[in-house]
Amino acid sequence: MGNTKVKYRQQVVKKTINKNVSKKKLLKENVDKDEKKKKMKISIRFKKPKTLIYARNPKCPRIVKSCHSKTLDKYGLIKYPLTSEKAMKKIEEINTLVFMCDKRANKKNIKKSVKNLFGIECDKVNVLNTLNGDKKAYVRLSGEHDALEVANKIGIL
Repeated sequence: MGNTKVKYRQQVVKKTINKNVSKKKLLKENVDKDEKKKKMKISIRFKKPKTLIYARNPKCPRIVKSCHSKTLDKYGLIKYPLTSEKAMKKIEEINTLVFMCDKRANKKNIKKSVKNLFGIECDKVNVLNTLNGDKKAYVRLSGEHDALEVANKIGIL
């Protein structure tokens, strides 16, 4: 009988030891879980978490590249000379020619194309965007050239 009591006691001790160990494990796991859950709040404000953002993948392009890829050459840059009364007055008095140009033209391009098309040196180019969306170029000729002669040569007068 004594042996059975000893065995029984040993089993009880083992169970209690196992229970203690398991309790310690549980306590440790709980501590770990608490540590993972709690984070330091540095700022007062709550910030929304950043969500996944996909790159754009449109079904059709918004900008057609073929229209924008056209380069401006000397013939496409200057559309036509203006023949209004105001333009004629400028030709006679101020030695200035008036041209309608492409929207994308700038002063340097206009100056180069006038030189290439008509063989004229110009002192100054003023540009005006009209309400229609066109561009007017006032080309002031140098002292060597006369605007009336050039206008006759072009076919304005």
